Amino acid sequence: MLDLILEKGTIIDGSGRSRYAADVGIDSNEIVEIGDLFEVEAYQRINCTGLVICPGFLDMHSHSELMLLKKPSASPKIRQGITTELLGQDGISVAPVSEKTIPQWKVQLAGILGDGGVEWTWRSIDDYLNRLNRRTAVNVAMLVPHGNLRAEAMGMENREPTDQELATMVRLLEESLQQGAFGLSTGLVYPPCCYAKTPELIKLCEVVARHEGIFVVHLRSEFDFIVEAVKEILEVGMATQVPIHFSHMKVAGPANRPKLGEVLRLINAHIDKGMDITCDQYPYTAGSTTLGAVLPPWVYEGGVQKAIERLKDPKSRAEIRASIDQKGPSPWDNLIQAVGFENIFISDISSEKNKNLIGKNLITAAQMLEKDPYDFIFDLLVEENLGVSMIVFSIHEEDITTIMKLPYQMVGTDGLLGGKPHPRAYGTYPRILGRYCREKEVLTLEEAIRKMTYLPAKRLGLKHEGLIEEGMRANITVFNPETVIDRATYEDPVQYPRGIEYVIVNGTLVVDEGEQREVLPGRAFRKGSV
Repeated sequence: MLDLILEKGTIIDGSGRSRYAADVGIDSNEIVEIGDLFEVEAYQRINCTGLVICPGFLDMHSHSELMLLKKPSASPKIRQGITTELLGQDGISVAPVSEKTIPQWKVQLAGILGDGGVEWTWRSIDDYLNRLNRRTAVNVAMLVPHGNLRAEAMGMENREPTDQELATMVRLLEESLQQGAFGLSTGLVYPPCCYAKTPELIKLCEVVARHEGIFVVHLRSEFDFIVEAVKEILEVGMATQVPIHFSHMKVAGPANRPKLGEVLRLINAHIDKGMDITCDQYPYTAGSTTLGAVLPPWVYEGGVQKAIERLKDPKSRAEIRASIDQKGPSPWDNLIQAVGFENIFISDISSEKNKNLIGKNLITAAQMLEKDPYDFIFDLLVEENLGVSMIVFSIHEEDITTIMKLPYQMVGTDGLLGGKPHPRAYGTYPRILGRYCREKEVLTLEEAIRKMTYLPAKRLGLKHEGLIEEGMRANITVFNPETVIDRATYEDPVQYPRGIEYVIVNGTLVVDEGEQREVLPGRAFRKGSV
């Protein structure tokens, strides 16, 4: 007697092979039979006529660390068919931490993770994964954030580490990888990661390579110096043989569009030489991050309280303004110069006082308060203790499809979940299935599902994920290929998609006929034990 049979559906198994008709039998948390199961007994049968049965989607770039603790139902993700999230992105996350660094991270991460109203009871990645295990609707996996290693070893100082400080980073990295992290992430536009030089990255990636992990990278520049930024990471890969994964692959800013060809030529040439390279992408023309990212990196030297002091000081404000106003190619990702105030929108704010600014671009919001845009930004960041998120329109639609068709491209939401979030948090995967597969025919369903399932599972070394095969873990998404589509928009982003009919996590039915059940079967995956 099986627990569940999905019958009369069309299987797209995640491998890229052509679809076929069959039933899927599930017992406990495992796929145990595939074929004609008409005569097999089961406690529950679901008629999947007209529906596609595929592996559950794996979000290769997630920022749900605090939201999963506050709202473990993970509805924005599970309702779009995601069954596993990869946390610890961009080199800045919630572990490892200490009593000394928790206050810093609570402030710095507020514009990305929200404050969550969560008590930080963990210190190590092991502690954090234990906090989540079997307490969320989705499975989770974790990367070691480079910035956290640096903060523990040397705070927020803008300099090269001493031998002892580098040894501390290496020790923490080793411990975190042994606790089950899948690799190292860095965000080379975010303090303190941005203060690191290439030799530091090479030293850390030697450790990652030895543990057979991956190096996940938010480049030092996605704008004016993206070619140079890609070359830096390829240098790290060549020196260490660590597998490279580029986060949210893009060339941002209208002036930089011609550089995409050179970026892809560089990457493809290194793949041809044997380097192991992949990337992820969200299918939208706007990105999203903390509003504090519009500031030059030197503002954060010494930590977030120093940054707030500089934002209060008239002399420092003038220097910040001059740095942003400087013409010509920028050595840091100068978002205001690249896209203009009018293309940056406020998406979340920590306090209730300024919630009326959410959804407004920086020009409109500044006018509402009768302020110069610079003074508006500086005042708001001070008043909200840096807890402000933004949406930035900087990507061209044609470039999205070019990257989407790369054989080594995967999918990630990069979803920030507070306030009026970027619609990618609610719609990424159905958007690809509906808009880019059914409507625009950029990808076949087989290709898209492979990029959402088997390819990322293989990248992480999840041996029991990403395929509809006997013996695989029963993480499964069932959708209607004729109706699946995202409904989240920039104007109204908190909308669940259409067409995701059933989602199964570790053998438990979480979404049933499009509605979520109150169950939390998610597990914390650890490298080497999954």
